[in-house]
Amino acid sequence: MKMRNHTSVTEFLLMGIPHTKGLENVLFVLFLAFYLLTLRGNLPILLAILPSSNLYTPTYFFLGNLSVFDIFFPSVTSPKMMLYLMGQSHTISYQGCACQLFFYHFLGCTECFLYTVMAYDRSMAVCHPLQYTVIMSHQVCTVLTLATWLGASLHASVLMFLVFNLPFCGFNEVNDFLCDIPVVLPLACADTSLAHMVSFINAGIVALACFLPNLTSYICTVTSISKIRSSEGRRRAFSTCSALETSILLFYGPVILIYLRPASSPWLDSVVEVLNNIVTSSLNPLLYTLRNKDVKLALRKVLIQGVGSGVE
Repeated sequence: MKMRNHTSVTEFLLMGIPHTKGLENVLFVLFLAFYLLTLRGNLPILLAILPSSNLYTPTYFFLGNLSVFDIFFPSVTSPKMMLYLMGQSHTISYQGCACQLFFYHFLGCTECFLYTVMAYDRSMAVCHPLQYTVIMSHQVCTVLTLATWLGASLHASVLMFLVFNLPFCGFNEVNDFLCDIPVVLPLACADTSLAHMVSFINAGIVALACFLPNLTSYICTVTSISKIRSSEGRRRAFSTCSALETSILLFYGPVILIYLRPASSPWLDSVVEVLNNIVTSSLNPLLYTLRNKDVKLALRKVLIQGVGSGVE
């Protein structure tokens, strides 16, 4: 694909979050804090899961994948954003803008699919505990993970082609802190109705394809939990599932507000994207993973071994 055909634009200007002039230092501190919190929360999870053979189960396999995407997802936008908040250049190259849009949607869509797979995994563990290890075998987990990557790659490729196949003829100010469809499409000097329609349908299909299985899994899970006689067993099962559902709601809410609304509000879109891209990734480990006793024990063991080897 020749991405620069019929265009004189070689770079874009990221104008940042609208109506925040004079707040650059405050925003820099906030974004840096959330970004460091994201790294601080997700890296220890990987350090705990990778060397711990007792955590080689489907649930922790998917949690490890989620931690990887929670690290990379904000990394698509946060470093560039913090640079221009420090007074550096606001420019991003044409190719850089296209790459940012692709990886933003690739990683976001992968995480969306991954939440659906995790909800399915939880429902199988609760609804079919005796057949769980057979249903969620290593091969099945691998296929499901690869399917999320491939599906997200197709989704992001379609969106990138639609947007950057259009001509851009001079005006290059992106009224946001990242290159995304709602703010880049209006800069094109051609009819964007087809791109708007296809991106709306594409986002709608992805959201629906994730929401319906999530809803089905949740209904199955709640029905099975209600049949558990032990109050402690019901409490633990609800605690695990409610944490996952909270993460899903925090992820889907911004997606619906940004991509499935008929009218676009630059300020609201920017705020919602910050919530989706930065805040949610930093909260995920606190919501469920680091509350897990097995992960805490594995992490403590890794830290003790690290301290022991350092002393030696």
